[in-house]
Amino acid sequence: MLAKTTYEKVSFNLPVEIKAEELKLKDRLKISLNTIYRTAIMEYIQRQEVKKWEDGAKIASQELSDTSEDFYEY
Repeated sequence: MLAKTTYEKVSFNLPVEIKAEELKLKDRLKISLNTIYRTAIMEYIQRQEVKKWEDGAKIASQELSDTSEDFYEY
């Protein structure tokens, strides 16, 4: 049995220029504004998660290169 998804209504303000572009996109793709918003937010969250991991890897790499210990390959 699949878990039921719960939704919450949100509201936010957009510049009218962006809204006009969204309406063009909606008509061209034949999808709802809700789908555009939901997809955009999910993609933004995913990009931020990737960025978090990349930043962590960069910090770890810098810390490893900053150590004075010698590393040997076997």
